[in-house]
Amino acid sequence: MQSIKAIFKIGYGPSSSHTMGPAKAADIYKKKFPSDEYTVILYGSLAKTGKGHFTDKALKDVFAPSKVNIIFDTQTEVARPNTMDIFTGQDKNRQRVISIGGGDILFEGEDYSHEQKAKKVYPHSTFKWIAHYCDKNSISLSDYVFEFEGEEIKKYLAEVWRTMNVAISTGLKATGILAGGLKVERKAKFLFNQRFIDESPETRENRMVCSYAYAVAENNAGGGKTVTAPTCGACGVLPAVLCYTKQKRKFDEDDIVRALAVAGLIGNLIKHNASISGAECGCQAEIGTACAMAAAALGELYGMTIEQIEYAAEMAIEHHLGLTCDPVNGLVQIPCIERNAVAAMRAINLVNLASFLYTTRRISFDTIVKTMYETGSDLSHRYRETSEGGLAKAVYEKQKKAGKK
Repeated sequence: MQSIKAIFKIGYGPSSSHTMGPAKAADIYKKKFPSDEYTVILYGSLAKTGKGHFTDKALKDVFAPSKVNIIFDTQTEVARPNTMDIFTGQDKNRQRVISIGGGDILFEGEDYSHEQKAKKVYPHSTFKWIAHYCDKNSISLSDYVFEFEGEEIKKYLAEVWRTMNVAISTGLKATGILAGGLKVERKAKFLFNQRFIDESPETRENRMVCSYAYAVAENNAGGGKTVTAPTCGACGVLPAVLCYTKQKRKFDEDDIVRALAVAGLIGNLIKHNASISGAECGCQAEIGTACAMAAAALGELYGMTIEQIEYAAEMAIEHHLGLTCDPVNGLVQIPCIERNAVAAMRAINLVNLASFLYTTRRISFDTIVKTMYETGSDLSHRYRETSEGGLAKAVYEKQKKAGKK
């Protein structure tokens, strides 16, 4: 497997696969083929929800000051959902690129892409063998990460944590309506300040965790700086859980870095053995993975055993199985923002369950990851970030009906 840096990418929202990925592809292509004019053809999910995800804006920003013609081809069928063709002049130097989720890309038929050149850091690619190695050497999951990544990964994770905190702080201060036409009002600041005199500890926890998740998700939806965890659309879950827990239990920065290391390892396993792309496997691959990462991170903070951590992460995926990706109007707003808050609270609950019931578990983490991928492959394309089914379809039909009146 690659470094966990592939899971935690720092960049600008609202989408890792629709904004970060295409921007990276454009930057690589521009350096390889300098030109005054470029053409980009977007296919699949990139074509159907690219405008809502600001794909065209990201491409124009990278190719500037050169002219760029962007074509949204919603008819041509492609093997991979987030596919794009880039060429110069009269169809010269054509390259096909696939955005595979989490900001990573593949240049078809080439060997210079980031994904193909990435150094393989870890010798194990399943949780079973990682747990076996840790048990044999009497080390924790975070120790495992540091052993193979080296001490420099701690500095990177510290920067990831700083960026997450800035996203929370920025989101908690922001007010107003998010751009895109849905008239979605920012709610993080309201949630954070909505204190009640007789508020119970449980209610306060729910409100605070959700306000942090909303803050990060809204900041991302507005195109703000964020960290993929594992994607932009699911970026609010992990920082919300860690920020609240750090404040509540007084953990220090070193503790948080260890928690992030374990979260990254879990995300890495899912990405390597299945997918973290909503366009490929639905929202179960994004918000489900984020929930699993957050649950595992909490388990590390609380000093839980590797078996307990595995159970918490497994349940997170299991109880998001089949979750569709149906963003309304192709925007990372509805239902994405709310899902970040719900998944953050679920992660906390799953850790509590795992601490008591881990000896009763029957499903391994590796099994549930494989199942998630198979489930995602079975989902209709309408429910994989095309905005053609589910909630997106329902709202579109309502908008269309209202427009006729």
